[in-house]
Amino acid sequence: MAKALNLIPTSTFPPFSCPRIPTRKLFSVRASTGSPETPTSSSASVQTKPEEKPEPLSFTPPPNFKPPEPKRFGVRPDKTWDVLGASLALFFRLGTGVFVSGYSFSFVPKNEVPPDQYALEYNDSKVKETSKLGPRPEKPIEIYEFESCPFCRKVREIVAVLDLDVIFYPCPRNGPNFRPKVGEMGGKKQFPYMVDPNTGVSMYESDDIIMYLVGKYGDGNVPIALSLGLLTTLTAGLAMIGRMGKGSSYSPSRLPPKPLVVWAYEGSPFCKLVREVLVELELPHLYRSCARGSPKRQILFQKVGRFQAPYLEDPNTGVQMFESAEIIEYLKATYAF
Repeated sequence: MAKALNLIPTSTFPPFSCPRIPTRKLFSVRASTGSPETPTSSSASVQTKPEEKPEPLSFTPPPNFKPPEPKRFGVRPDKTWDVLGASLALFFRLGTGVFVSGYSFSFVPKNEVPPDQYALEYNDSKVKETSKLGPRPEKPIEIYEFESCPFCRKVREIVAVLDLDVIFYPCPRNGPNFRPKVGEMGGKKQFPYMVDPNTGVSMYESDDIIMYLVGKYGDGNVPIALSLGLLTTLTAGLAMIGRMGKGSSYSPSRLPPKPLVVWAYEGSPFCKLVREVLVELELPHLYRSCARGSPKRQILFQKVGRFQAPYLEDPNTGVQMFESAEIIEYLKATYAF
């Protein structure tokens, strides 16, 4: 599993749109010399200079930036109400998006779990978690959506349940890049919009997307919390009451040449706060979903020596960091105008 996830090449990401520099045309006239009586042979040639590619934007971390030390289960005092508001979704959605499909756990003695193995500790025991996953897509699914849309939330929840890696292309209101692109690709600006590069399938409609994903990458069964029709949509909308309007409107930003990488999952209020800013700044990101029971928790544990979500990797600056509040500040300082 770990090997497959680490083999996602950068080339799988669709190219990002950058401002194009107009082609410059240089005109030159060549004439032969001769007397007025002698017919002159003159010719005009147009030389077109090869198209100049725009230089990519350069991004650097904020001045004197230093990634913070991660703190387990800590909430920065100024973010307490934000976290509480984001936590309301857990109540209205009954924890959907917190656990991977087929999740189960058991308590085992500490000495039965190697020190390089991720596991929660509980008193003198450790919690061993397992799950049952379906086929893994070779390339990440691509989804165009925005945070404050209840239909989009439903799709993000199934992404967490199926433990899929997804490239999210944020489409906030008035976003200049990806919202118009959806209209060009599918014929209408409706969200969410999914593209599966593994099969060539693309589609609108959250329920259709959910059915497709569980059929292709799950066991074919839609979780109960996502199969209640109107009730599912209503509770998905109520889940956003605590963060009303966040993650819906565009804030001017600079589009990075490479997508950010975010280790997170839909059921976490800390991850939700970071996602709101990613959407508002219209920052494409590879979302490594890692809900409870995900094998990717072990992958991150081996990579950095601990697991905590969200975790940000920015290939544009080289920054890698934990802590949602500091991640938000970093994103705004690096990409916002």
